[in-house]
Amino acid sequence: MSVALFPGSFDPFHNGHLEVVERAARLFDEVVVAALRNPGKAEPLFSLAEREEMLRESVVHLPNVRIVSVATLVVNVARDVGATAIVKGLRAVSDFENELQMAQMNRHLAGVETLFIPTSSDYSFIASKLLREVARYGGNVSSFVPKAVLARLDRRFDT
Repeated sequence: MSVALFPGSFDPFHNGHLEVVERAARLFDEVVVAALRNPGKAEPLFSLAEREEMLRESVVHLPNVRIVSVATLVVNVARDVGATAIVKGLRAVSDFENELQMAQMNRHLAGVETLFIPTSSDYSFIASKLLREVARYGGNVSSFVPKAVLARLDRRFDT
């Protein structure tokens, strides 16, 4: 059975992320989406538990997708879930440099391969950081996030 790991902070999960999960779900027997605590990023808008719940609700239509939340190295998660590959989405060339470096480190540490899936142009400009800012100031993000995420953003910012 082929298992892929799609890790990220997903704060919040958006339609670009969803596209990558849906495409990976067609390529692998199982896709494990892992919401990670990233100490290199600012204080998250949503807790790991909240992100895990949003992810579950957003991918309910994909029977071969499983959700976990963790605070450890990606290669540890890959080993724990039996992943043969790590899936990463690329929005633009600027994403590639950082993702390539992480892919090379992960391969060196654990021998796990990374598969890059470029997002469609419909989603290439969407970033969680931008969505948080737009939502915080009352902007409409409904076309950028799954309904489960929109509901939580609306509650968080009382819009």
